[in-house]
Amino acid sequence: MTLALFDLDNTLLAGDSDHAWGEFLVEEAIVDAEEYRRANDRFYQDYLNGELDIMRYLSFALQPLVRYDMNELLLWRADFIETKVRPMMLTKAKKLLDHHRQQGHTLMIITATNRFVTEPIAELLDVEHLIATEPELINGRFTGGVAGIPSFQDGKVERLNDWLQSTGETLDGAWFYSDSHNDLPLLNRVDNPVAVDPDPNLEATARKNGWTVMTLRD
Repeated sequence: MTLALFDLDNTLLAGDSDHAWGEFLVEEAIVDAEEYRRANDRFYQDYLNGELDIMRYLSFALQPLVRYDMNELLLWRADFIETKVRPMMLTKAKKLLDHHRQQGHTLMIITATNRFVTEPIAELLDVEHLIATEPELINGRFTGGVAGIPSFQDGKVERLNDWLQSTGETLDGAWFYSDSHNDLPLLNRVDNPVAVDPDPNLEATARKNGWTVMTLRD
């Protein structure tokens, strides 16, 4: 099967679900507004600059999951999906996913954003396979730790390689769509790398290498 791989934030979505989850927590007064927003914005800028310390960020981002039980978290997440994520959905992104489905490709979202936030988004987009950063879960509660390797930068390649070995799939003829230069390690591994509404660094690399550059924004 040919793989069609998709980054999520600012690629299939017109925004960043990880950052938006932080904004949601602030707006709902689930976290200290001033302190959390300042840190959330700073980490997001580090990500855009290619300077994100992923483990420091995850230590910050996963802490709110520790303080509440799963039922409460799931109620908040459902509200977040309706109020924050649905407005980010892109008609052209859904058409692109359908284009690959019609060709019989295996679709996968591969994202650095944690599974708690992204799993329902993958379901909304009807994408069966998801590789995301895995928050550690013990006895039904989040610990604030990370299980395994975060799927960020080279970690996306490592996590995908593990999946390929477990399924017997290959990267022959694979596609990967991303907006971010943080995804260059994986973009450089596939036969069909595509820059989607790319940041300036990725756009420059894509044009230099003759990769497709496209937009999914209306």
